[in-house]
Amino acid sequence: MVAKKLLIFLADDDQDDRMLFLEAIDEILLETETKTFDNGVDLMAKLLENDAPLPDLIFLDLNMPLMTGEECLVDIRNEPRLAEIPIIIYSGYMDYDKINLLRKKGANKYLQKPSSFKSLQGLIEQGILSIYKSEFEQAYIIKEDRD
Repeated sequence: MVAKKLLIFLADDDQDDRMLFLEAIDEILLETETKTFDNGVDLMAKLLENDAPLPDLIFLDLNMPLMTGEECLVDIRNEPRLAEIPIIIYSGYMDYDKINLLRKKGANKYLQKPSSFKSLQGLIEQGILSIYKSEFEQAYIIKEDRD
């Protein structure tokens, strides 16, 4: 497991999705502190505060008002102090051309929002471990198996 308590930022404009994420991450076996943002502008403002601790990982929704997840991704990767923060795109949107473009722009992983809470717990944990555990599965897209 990951040895230290992880500071995780989640940017998602959907309040229900933020609440589900928080409930799911509280139930996995990793120590985390999660801060949420309902838009990309607020996320970027926090990241650009000079005295604020940087997150260990960012989960970033694609479709947000004011500033999209893609715009945030590009800005984060262009800011030297932030450029190495792992980013998992967190979206229900599954367009493989868009997913490949996001990868080229610097996203570390792409997590498709699942249809069940139990799947959400497992996928969040899988996403975190895939960033911090080199022996863990290295697939770029993390999604629910829908048989």
